[in-house]
Amino acid sequence: MRITEMMPKECRELLARTGFGRLGCSRDNQPYIVPVYFAYDSDRLYGFSTFGRKVDWMRENPKVCIEVDEVKGSDSWTCVIVEGRYEELPDTAQSNPARQRAYSLLETRALWWQNAEAARNIEGKSESVSPIFYCIHIDAISGHRAEPDPVESDKPVIRVLD
Repeated sequence: MRITEMMPKECRELLARTGFGRLGCSRDNQPYIVPVYFAYDSDRLYGFSTFGRKVDWMRENPKVCIEVDEVKGSDSWTCVIVEGRYEELPDTAQSNPARQRAYSLLETRALWWQNAEAARNIEGKSESVSPIFYCIHIDAISGHRAEPDPVESDKPVIRVLD
């Protein structure tokens, strides 16, 4: 297997086509990671949630990261890490353009609302909840790609028979 660094453009292409990853945040030296749907838009990622641990922690410490990967096999995968800053998009006149942008990008993704809604259903809560739109401003982006090594794939396969 050969592992190579991805160019920033390749990393951004992965973000644009996937829309699902894992968000990492921390508070009081304790990390927390959760799956999230997102929409990519040039220098930021947009997301949607309801209030819970993730939002509470990001409000306290806005430094976050998102990991996105595509796995085709054990020797064929790509992985991108985004380091960024959380910004909540409240339902105000000032934030309305950003909220509208977030909504318009997110609604093109299947199941973009599912995590927040599913969490509410699992908790058995049926009351109305306030949607929280947010963006992650991208400060840094990096990625790696694994590909089968042609030399390794030419090696004979040894089978052990019982």
